[in-house]
Amino acid sequence: MARSPWLVVRRELNPWQRSMLIGMAFILPLAIWCAVSYVPWIWHPLVLVDQPGESDFLSTGMLIDRQSFLEENAKLAAAKQAIATGSPSNPIFLPAPHKVLIALYTSFKTPPLRRGEPWLHESLLHSIEVIAIGFSIAAVLGVPLGILCGSFRAVAHLFEPVIDFIRYMPAPAFGALMVAMLGIDDGPKIAIIVIATFFTTVLVVAKTARMVDMSLLEAAQTLGASNKRLLTRVIVPAILPDLYNDLRILLGSAWTALIVAELIGASSGISYFINQQGKYRNYDRVFAGIIIIGLIGLCTDQILAFIGRFLFPWRGTTNGRFATSIWTTATWPVRMTALPFTRRKSP
Repeated sequence: MARSPWLVVRRELNPWQRSMLIGMAFILPLAIWCAVSYVPWIWHPLVLVDQPGESDFLSTGMLIDRQSFLEENAKLAAAKQAIATGSPSNPIFLPAPHKVLIALYTSFKTPPLRRGEPWLHESLLHSIEVIAIGFSIAAVLGVPLGILCGSFRAVAHLFEPVIDFIRYMPAPAFGALMVAMLGIDDGPKIAIIVIATFFTTVLVVAKTARMVDMSLLEAAQTLGASNKRLLTRVIVPAILPDLYNDLRILLGSAWTALIVAELIGASSGISYFINQQGKYRNYDRVFAGIIIIGLIGLCTDQILAFIGRFLFPWRGTTNGRFATSIWTTATWPVRMTALPFTRRKSP
């Protein structure tokens, strides 16, 4: 069987090629991380002191710059004292993958250092709640306005210029104002997420509404459809699949805004956990918190994509193929091992 080319404009890859590329998308960064963490001659700028020798400056477990370590040993050698020994090491802010993997488990089991601070699972649930409320408000307000802007030129000229102007303002800049208006609890955090998401939602949905085929609108108008029926019977049904995908993408921008929003007013949520662990110099838990956010976002997106395949089966999109490709890649060694036993011999 002839091999399918890898680089062809707008042509879909076969399942094996797609699975390989998706697997490599995760394997390559992890391989680079492992190489930097475990291979001493790639990037280990510091030295972890094992034995300080007779040095008054060094101590066991101390991280020191390589040049300073060599200079200290040179002084000890010149004084005919026992020199220090150490091993190449990375800075404390770059933990090895296995330490982050351990932190992913222990972070949920370890109680907070200070009384009254939330556990990690409580911080996650709080962040998800803030995201859900803020994004829902932005979608409920932004989607109808975006459909109107994309359908009627008068509405677009009235709202889009000021929306396009405000969306360039960073949402965190409104933090002090939101705290003054809404207090220090969850109000300003939700407001920041709404500000960060609403204006982009309006413009993205308006662009999607403008992509409706004009022949459909003209046919409906020929049959006597009013503006209300054009909206409810033609435009909205036509854009529903694309609108669904737009909201999936915009949900990611809401998560991005959450990181800053949760540090406004009374700090809380997963962002507060990451910030606190950074202050305690527990950088393995900082990485763990960041990875947890990525996993939640990825799983949410793939669940929504999977649901979209059933809501809009006529589109024939690639939604939901990511999870299938991951499973295919993960089980590839097993299938390759079993292949000689399952392949029938030709007569």
